Amino acid sequence: MATVVARTGIRRESGFLYYLDKQGDVSRVGMARGGGAQKKPRPQKVAKAGVKREGGFLYFIDKNGNICQTKMARRGGAGRKRKVARKRKAAPRRKKAGRKKAGRKKAGRKKASRKKTTRKKATRKKATRKKARRAPARRKKTARRKR
Repeated sequence: MATVVARTGIRRESGFLYYLDKQGDVSRVGMARGGGAQKKPRPQKVAKAGVKREGGFLYFIDKNGNICQTKMARRGGAGRKRKVARKRKAAPRRKKAGRKKAGRKKAGRKKASRKKTTRKKATRKKATRKKARRAPARRKKTARRKR
């Protein structure tokens, strides 16, 4: 569990957030509330403790106002099984003789597959136009009345 690092005995006030700052002292800052823009509150030093932090530990202020530390919970805990990575045998590499470096392609050239698709579309359009010309809408001839 948590071990007490420094006894400060801070009495907390509502509306403030208490934390351990970079210098290892206890500071407080007004809590941000919703509803529009607010000015950035300045932190106030409450107690000087000068706690030196260790890696892998979480520091907090307990209910009694003392600075405590506890080991950080890591993924899965102590009983976690670790996967063992299997080593693969590397395939033998072959040297290719006379290989040239690839240069930049010119911007004007297009792929052959694109040309084929555009030709097919063009022929389809021509065929549909010819069909439309061959069969114009015909009017039925009706006898006109004489007056």
